[in-house]
Amino acid sequence: MVNPSLQLRLTQKLALAPQLQQAIRLLQLNRIELRDHVQELLDANPLLERDEDAPQAGEAHEKVSFESRQDEVRKSEDAEEYSSGEYEQDQWQVESGQWTDSTAWSDDFPERQIADSSDTSLLEHLLAQIRLAHFSDLDAAIATAIVYALDDDGFLADTIADIKTSLLPEIHAEDDEITAVLHRVQRLEPVGVASRSTGECILIQLRAQPSGTPGVDTALRLARDHLDLVAANDYESMMRVTGADAGKLKQALELIRSLEPRPGARYDNRHDEYLVPDVYVRLDGDKWVTTLSPDANPSLRLNQYYISLLRKSGGKDAEYLRGRLQEARWLLSSLELRNQTLLKVSQCIVDTQKGFLEDGEIAMQPLILKDVADQVGVHESTVSRATTRKYMLTPRGIFELKYFFSSHVHTTSGGMVSATATKARIQLLIENEPPEQPLSDQEISQLLRDTGIRAARRTVAKYRESIGIGSSSERRRAYRRSAEF
Repeated sequence: MVNPSLQLRLTQKLALAPQLQQAIRLLQLNRIELRDHVQELLDANPLLERDEDAPQAGEAHEKVSFESRQDEVRKSEDAEEYSSGEYEQDQWQVESGQWTDSTAWSDDFPERQIADSSDTSLLEHLLAQIRLAHFSDLDAAIATAIVYALDDDGFLADTIADIKTSLLPEIHAEDDEITAVLHRVQRLEPVGVASRSTGECILIQLRAQPSGTPGVDTALRLARDHLDLVAANDYESMMRVTGADAGKLKQALELIRSLEPRPGARYDNRHDEYLVPDVYVRLDGDKWVTTLSPDANPSLRLNQYYISLLRKSGGKDAEYLRGRLQEARWLLSSLELRNQTLLKVSQCIVDTQKGFLEDGEIAMQPLILKDVADQVGVHESTVSRATTRKYMLTPRGIFELKYFFSSHVHTTSGGMVSATATKARIQLLIENEPPEQPLSDQEISQLLRDTGIRAARRTVAKYRESIGIGSSSERRRAYRRSAEF
């Protein structure tokens, strides 16, 4: 039997004060989370209220204008490209079925504009067609079950057995009945909806083509049996398996590529995630200056009515109000600390990466969290929290603050160059290589060494693959095929 005894032990524990815990939490929140968190505190604490006299977000946004600075920032590019009639404001053009803004910037909104998707969803569009089509009551119920089983791309996610089970116990349908209705649904608008694969979707669209469409027979053979060759652009194999000459094969490929591989693309109602920047960067004379977004700085103040009430009250009411007042002061202090930290970290990044702002990725400097932490005078974890899911709007686009951090590659002179800049140089070399003699990884490594960058062949291969560029043999085949077709 163990006898009970008393023992003394000395231990050390790190206890974070509530105010410090709140400051850490606020720093790692992104703009949306910060807004929701502040709203919760406003609802729970009567001592807090919004400062209605503070400038509105729209008023502050108007102060940020990049149109007047583009020529200075992009001095290495042709200025006529941005001043010609092709790039006038409010001009929209359609490319590959999607709306794109040819100006990239507008006076009203500093961010790139994204057109809203269709107001009518794919589900509503198909159900309306089912109501108007000559479906029997049984077929309409089956068709409705099929439509509800579609995924966001318009493909049928469930099997015939799953649809059969979903209809029970009200409706007992056989497999062939469900299959017959499925074929009818697949020919609704958009044609190919409720397909079970991309190949089936393309086949349905090809079979719906008018008779006599050039290249449709060859396209059907490719879509039915050799869609992998189409994806790989293996022209020699496609000519061999179809027996078609170069002209017919070209017609078939053009027909296939004109079809929609995602049947629900036109009715894609998945809302785009709009990236609202936390920090703005502008050129003030010859210096890059950062400012915080008004949305990242909620305007709050203490409620003077409750403060005056606190002076007059006593007992439990005064104790409650004093607790809420302390929480409100902690929040205002934590928000101020968050804004100062975010602004200091952002300005440090901009000061280091001003070459990127002026000349692009090729001028990116190597930067790690410790570098910023040492300059700002905070811990590395603080810099990590301040840069996670925070975005910076620059004349070159909107970037996450983490984007400006990268590893380094040594130079022949003993210095360092950013891995991002090295990737940009590799891409530039490949873009200007002779089409008939693409550069090998070893040759790229030697060319980089000639410019003072020490990058081994394996490093070049890793960077090349990370930016989605094939090997020299793959590029040679692609150049040869493009020349033939």
